Amino acid sequence: MNILVVEDEPKAGNYLLKGLQELGNSVTLARDGVDGLHQALENEFDVIVLDVMMPKMDGWEVLRRLRKEADTPVLFLTARDDIADRVKGLELGADDYLIKPFSFAELVARLRTLTKRGPSREEEHLEIADLQIDIIKRRVVRGGKRITLTNKEFALLQLFATHQGQVLSRSMIASRIWDMNFDGDTNVVDVAVRRLRVKIDEPFELKLIHSVRGVGYQFDTQP
Repeated sequence: MNILVVEDEPKAGNYLLKGLQELGNSVTLARDGVDGLHQALENEFDVIVLDVMMPKMDGWEVLRRLRKEADTPVLFLTARDDIADRVKGLELGADDYLIKPFSFAELVARLRTLTKRGPSREEEHLEIADLQIDIIKRRVVRGGKRITLTNKEFALLQLFATHQGQVLSRSMIASRIWDMNFDGDTNVVDVAVRRLRVKIDEPFELKLIHSVRGVGYQFDTQP
């Protein structure tokens, strides 16, 4: 996941940054509401973790302004546990609400759930070079040739295509495709990528899936 964390408390912010990155996520940390809103509007994120009580601009106002321009899933993370506050957050457009102190495992589970909700935030069609992907019909065509993929292969290709140009770690891929923590002793990710390459890359001159040594893979028209 590509996650924006907006948290002004240094210890909590650093804890979330480190923990989410260790799971293979790409994480941006904003230390106040103004920077958080700027990051949310200028960059694409899969989900936003937003504190309520912050300097310069509180979480209520950040969400109010964000919802005028974007529908990125937002999870409120706060020590305020009044029912009125929860209702206010949901009415402003928050997708979920988690009270401090919290279980990190529960936070991760909730973030994964938010990023999987509905296809409305996903593009219906993706096109990279001579590769066309129809997300709704689950149809893949390259160079005018129809390519048949298994469900996991299609999910992996969609993950690559929606993160074109980004280096995806094996941990991130394992988390998103198999919903599991990556074990360095298993080669499940490499095997799946190898099978996808046979169908997507090997018959064509232009290669789209590139290995990044020691990290994972990058999907792009050039390495």
